[in-house]
Parts: sequence; structure tokens; C-alpha cells
Amino acid sequence: MSYECFTLDIHEQVAHIVLNRPEKRNSMSPAFWRELPEIVGQIDRNAQARAIVISSTGPHFTAGLDLASFNTDSALNPEPDAATKHLNKLQHGARFHDTVQFMQNSFNCLENARMPVLAAIQGGCIGGGVDLVTACDMRYATQDAFLTVYEINIGMTADVGTFPRLVKLIPEGIVRELAYTGRRMPAAEAQAAGLVNQVFADQQTMLDAVLGIASEIASKPPLAVYGCKRMINYARDHNTADGLDYVGVWNASMLLPAEMQEAMTANAEKRPGNFADLPVRRTS
Repeated sequence: MSYECFTLDIHEQVAHIVLNRPEKRNSMSPAFWRELPEIVGQIDRNAQARAIVISSTGPHFTAGLDLASFNTDSALNPEPDAATKHLNKLQHGARFHDTVQFMQNSFNCLENARMPVLAAIQGGCIGGGVDLVTACDMRYATQDAFLTVYEINIGMTADVGTFPRLVKLIPEGIVRELAYTGRRMPAAEAQAAGLVNQVFADQQTMLDAVLGIASEIASKPPLAVYGCKRMINYARDHNTADGLDYVGVWNASMLLPAEMQEAMTANAEKRPGNFADLPVRRTS
């Protein structure tokens, strides 16, 4: 299947999603917000991969929201006819809120996917790009990469996921500085703050390494990896006592002795493990 904003390749249990509008600096057009959850949902529902890598093309990862083609009242919603224009003005706040929730859900799919999602960032990761990568499990960057919570520079508050996630990834004072100033955070600073896992000399070196990490994840028992992701997300959002209780309940119902035995045997025999895939998700 072809997409307007992305390409998708699935190879040896690793899905590689690539932002593919370099001539537009991979800005997020209306199609972007529909296609990303469609792609990730397809991979997750059908258990088509055990890890996902998101990378990009051209000099920048993404310039963020495509303001030239995007209007919150028309791009994601049908154009109202003349008879309803006045009513829509009165409904502006509710319509805007609905649109924001639609966009938020486009990135929530990354966090909700059962398999880990790795972001590989080159050049600028601007505005909505920060919302995207903070919803991923891990982030990697090239030396020339930078991140910026750009929304303050156009007179708005970032609203698609940056703040709820960023404050749980790096110190609050740094988040506030980035939000209030809109300045660029270079890759080296992002790594020092813990936002980026590793920094690489160039994009190809980064992609080779990140796809290698994804392949390593894909070699592990998928159901155990899924459990790890669920537990980490839960622990992030709950206190220690709740996290301890939940992981106990989870393992009481989900721990698979046969998978444990296969993992230990495969390690001893220095061969790939023969593990059960994630089940296909029910859609009805």
C-alpha cells in the first residue's frame, strides 16, 4: 500500500516507517495525521513486526505542523457550507478541541503499540516532531540534530503531547526553558539530559545502529517485550506500590514457562530463539 507521507518496509520482524516528504521538510500535512496511526495500527493489530523504527529523509527529521496546508477547521474536518458557517464560528472551541484530540491520538498509537518504537532523528525535530519522538520508546540522533519546542515562537502552547511526556523524560527546569524560549536543544545536550539515547556522526551510521538495536529487540520473546513496555509505561504513570502490584498480577497471568525455557536453551545453544508471536488483535 502506498502513502502520501510515509514509506513502510517490514524485514525480519522489524518495521521501518520513513517520513517521506523531504521537499516539504517532512512537515505534517493533514494526511500525516491519518496515515501514521493507520500504519502503526496495522502493524500492531496484525502482529506484523516485533519492533518499529521511525526515521526520515532529507536534511531534517520534520519541520513540524505544515501550516501552509493545515487549517484546524477544514483540513481534518469537512468544509462547512454557507448555511453553517455562523454556527461553526460559535462551535470553534469544541471543534478545535476535537481536532487536537484527533492529533493527539495519532501519536498515542506509538505509546499504545505492543512493540517498542525507536525514533532516528537527523537535522531538525521541530514542534510536532517533539510530540512524535517523545511518544516513542527510545530516541537516537545525529550530531547535527536538534529539537525545539517551537510552538511559543508562533504564539501557541504545544498541545499534541510534548509537555505530558517531556516532563517525564528530562528535568522540569529544562522543559520550562525549552517551552518558554523556543530555543534549539542540540543533540549532545539532549543526550546529556537523557532525552536521546545515543548520538551518531551521520544518518547512515545512525540508521545502521538503530535498525541493529531493533533487530536485537525482535530476537527476544515478543510477549515478554510487550510485558516490559506495559510495565515501564505503567510505572511511569503510577507510584511504586501500584507498579509492584501490577507487575505481580501481570506475571501471575502472563508469565510463560515454555518461553523462558526456550530463551535459556537458545542462549545455551547460541541460536535464535523460536518464540511465539504476539496474537493478532481483535477488531470487533
